[in-house]
Amino acid sequence: MFLDKNFLLENEIAKRLFHKFAKHQPIIDYHCHLDPAYLLENKQYKNLTQVWLNDKGAGDHYKWRLMRANGIEEELISGPGDDYEKFLAFVKTVEKAPGNPIFEWSHLELQRYFDIDLTISEKNAPEIWRRANEKIQTDSYRPKELLEMMDVKAICTTDDPTDDLGYHTELSKQDNSFKVLPTFRPDKVWSIKSSGFSNYILKLSQAAAIPIKDFNGLKQALSQRVDHFHQIGCRLADHGLNTYFYEIADEKILDNLLIKALAGKTDFHLSEIAQFVTGIQLHLMSEYTRYGWTMQMHLNALRNNSSILKEQIGVDVGGDSMGDQASLTQNVVALFDTAEKSGCLPKTILYSLNPTDWLPLATAMQSFQGGMIQKIQLGCAWWFNDTAEGMRQQLTTMAQQSLLSNFTGMLTDSRSFLSYPRHEYFRRVLCQLLSEWVKAGRIPDDEMYLSQIVENICYRNAYNYFNFFEIGSRK
Repeated sequence: MFLDKNFLLENEIAKRLFHKFAKHQPIIDYHCHLDPAYLLENKQYKNLTQVWLNDKGAGDHYKWRLMRANGIEEELISGPGDDYEKFLAFVKTVEKAPGNPIFEWSHLELQRYFDIDLTISEKNAPEIWRRANEKIQTDSYRPKELLEMMDVKAICTTDDPTDDLGYHTELSKQDNSFKVLPTFRPDKVWSIKSSGFSNYILKLSQAAAIPIKDFNGLKQALSQRVDHFHQIGCRLADHGLNTYFYEIADEKILDNLLIKALAGKTDFHLSEIAQFVTGIQLHLMSEYTRYGWTMQMHLNALRNNSSILKEQIGVDVGGDSMGDQASLTQNVVALFDTAEKSGCLPKTILYSLNPTDWLPLATAMQSFQGGMIQKIQLGCAWWFNDTAEGMRQQLTTMAQQSLLSNFTGMLTDSRSFLSYPRHEYFRRVLCQLLSEWVKAGRIPDDEMYLSQIVENICYRNAYNYFNFFEIGSRK
């Protein structure tokens, strides 16, 4: 049956593991792109399009990419088109998307949030629109209530070092059933080829109240911002390194590179960029180690493929793809080795958008374990790999090269408040995979043993690894 209670669960063991142990675990969403302002304001959405597809130009670009592939005009994707026409355009797109995770996710979202089990089709569109909007226009479907509905216990937003985190501060004063914590995302700090770099560094200097005239000043400013984020509850950093090349340089060279960039120059050689990026990484890794943070590294993405799309609409709108840096692992290993020798290798989660990197990264991370449970993690299947097959591949790689039972599990990486059924999707895949290993005689058919693995991966490992619930008094 299509998306019935046992979809993706092909045997009794999988069904038992999911329904008895995985299904009701709370959610820790330790990497997302939700806007904390939406949660603080907690405004009511007007209709399904606003919460599902596009609200004032911000939306789910997983869905936008498919709509463009279906020939939908941009006005009905990211533009100012009529909300019902946007919804109908998406419905027509979903009808053509069997095998794509958006097909399954979208149906799950309707089922779990709105109790709508209709197939998404042009025929059913009016009824779906009516029934969903009836619920959206009640107080139970505001942003906070949507998180509570899915039993979300913590989310980590993605925040620039210059952010004052005022929304997070105000949210922390409220009696919410979930934590909203910032994540330190410093990508702009090492983007010396960007034409806006000097203006950004001025903004960073003002936020930290520290003059940035040389590399030491930059390090001091970053340290101040890390401390500020820590005081507001941050325990995670996230480095978007589309490519990474390791190259060490002394501070005098880094001073000269920074001075050149502050003067508005952008003509840097690849070697110079590698030196500057590596210098920033090592300083921040030492800070994260000092504060007990976890560093996430998102690797091998090819951003803004279409210059026309970027110029007309912007970034993070569906114009990215998978990268193919061949030497990625050896450069990450060199960085880790240098950090480890100075006692500054923090807890780290490694994600690559290219699944050919997963096995090399998984084998490399095992060289740097020790001192705690699973210090280095292989991150979950990310972005274009967010499919049943991609999840299985990541889980299998983690199991074969390290300790699957220590894995911190799923995250949404989403801008949508309706994305949380993706955790359910992952949990179904996990239970099915474990059941297959049982059926093949590879692991014991011991319910207590299996239930511990499932519950740990779904919730407990993240709870223990990140220490979010030691922040403040409420658990």
